[in-house]
Amino acid sequence: MSALPAETVPPSQSFLRLALGNRSFVIGAVITLIIAGMALLSYVWTPYSATELSVLNKMKGVSAEHWFGTDHFGRDILSMIMVGARASIAVAILAVGIGIVIGVPLGCYAAATGGWVDEVLMRVNDLVFAFPALLSAIMITAIFGPGATNAIIAIGIFNIPVFARVARAGALSIWPREFILAARASGKGKVLITIEHILPNIVSLLLVQGTIQFALGILAEAGLSYLGLGTQPPMPSWGRMLFDAQTRMMAAPHLAIFPGLAIVVTVLGLNLLGDGARDILDPRLRRVR
Repeated sequence: MSALPAETVPPSQSFLRLALGNRSFVIGAVITLIIAGMALLSYVWTPYSATELSVLNKMKGVSAEHWFGTDHFGRDILSMIMVGARASIAVAILAVGIGIVIGVPLGCYAAATGGWVDEVLMRVNDLVFAFPALLSAIMITAIFGPGATNAIIAIGIFNIPVFARVARAGALSIWPREFILAARASGKGKVLITIEHILPNIVSLLLVQGTIQFALGILAEAGLSYLGLGTQPPMPSWGRMLFDAQTRMMAAPHLAIFPGLAIVVTVLGLNLLGDGARDILDPRLRRVR
């Protein structure tokens, strides 16, 4: 009697099972979903207007009426954090998008071409890496003017070499494999091979790196807004809220505590999500554990 074939598990179910069994991934996903949900909810509802001034309610502490208190203009802190979340997330997502759209093709092209093209592209990458990212972003926004758009461009520029390096390293490890050699023998060109075989095999690397750059983008946006170079008033921003709180820390510590916690919790959630995704998608790490 022949043995029954082993039951196969669809890749989606296998990933879901591994994800639910990874504590870092679950905690990070829950935190990230809460922050993202809060940002989306702010488009249709906030406890109070995030921009309306109320002199009678200024500098109130935590209460049943204002859960996170109010600022020196009487604005509700919780409402400002909710609206500020969408500004931070939008800047970070678009900056990561710039890095992926430009950096990944450059990295794949360098890996596929090799030779002097690869050398030149990587040296340009090294040149960009030589400058501190946040300092360079400050210089760019200072030259071209403050605002969310310039902040996105400034942060996105320094995501490009990161994704280019990740894509190149992943592609270089795949090009010598037998199925790539077979594809080349069948007459497929480098562009088609990259699209059909290289990109699907490096997407996990890009996803993990994307969560890391997303977290760094949140921090960079907060830093630029703190310096007055990022999201501009009257749109609330976590970084700007910290700047406004620094001279009132003793009288009203809640002004800095809650936006600071929003940044810390968001970055922590994204880092946990990235660590968990790396563990799930890398079989070598699963075997070690």
